Amino acid sequence: MSNKYLKSLFGLSGKAVLITGGGGVLCGAMSRAFARAGARVAVLDRSLEAAQEVANDILTAGGTAVAVQCDVLDKPSLEAAAGTVVEAFGRVDILVNGAGGNNPKATTSADLAFFDLPADAIQWVFNLNFVGTLLPSQVFGRLMAERGEGVILNVSSMNAFRPLTRIPAYSAAKAAVSNFTQWLAVHVAQEYSPRIRVNAIAPGFFLTEQNRFLLTDEATGELTRRGRTIIEHTPMVRFGLPEDLVGTVLWLLSPASAFVTGVVVPVDGGFSAFSGV
Repeated sequence: MSNKYLKSLFGLSGKAVLITGGGGVLCGAMSRAFARAGARVAVLDRSLEAAQEVANDILTAGGTAVAVQCDVLDKPSLEAAAGTVVEAFGRVDILVNGAGGNNPKATTSADLAFFDLPADAIQWVFNLNFVGTLLPSQVFGRLMAERGEGVILNVSSMNAFRPLTRIPAYSAAKAAVSNFTQWLAVHVAQEYSPRIRVNAIAPGFFLTEQNRFLLTDEATGELTRRGRTIIEHTPMVRFGLPEDLVGTVLWLLSPASAFVTGVVVPVDGGFSAFSGV
């Protein structure tokens, strides 16, 4: 199989890719991969410093990138970011809604019962994950609708398939992201253009700053009981690495998946397939 053929299927040469939460561990790895696949990458993050660090890595490697400070829960901020990206790249071909996370205050524990979870913490988690996916899809999806083509990729979670213990707000928010992915895929195809595709990935368990407090002991670095249970229920017997997302993401963004829309793809080491027996 020739390299030219592979690039025609999976390459992103010349595409303008925008990723929210791009300064984070997982989305930073995706951003660098997009650049290696030939894309021009707009790294959006609430922290301009974090976004710039990823953009600098891309620029140093010979790629094209711009860092943009943006709040996914503030529509005027998103609209300003859209103007910056269009000025830099001329258009937006691909949107990756990567911003998200959990909050310890919305997580049950021995010290915090479900009945006492504060409403503002629950709302914060739901807004960040769901509304923080919906608003960028409105702002950048409008640009795709005007051109009649584009790709949106959302980030769901294993929690959307089967809710995990202790994190009701995060599980509910990611379930909403999965449902919204399917709804938006149908809506844009029917109302605007069948050349606009919307899909999602559902990562399994990757160690990030958001979940580290749940999976590892801060003092010893050893796995918590929860962390051990996850590994025991993951047939591939490990947590995911940021690079493990790259292949699936490139497939969903590239011409290789031209007839794929409205799906949520697990990237979980077999966690969703294992019954526990």
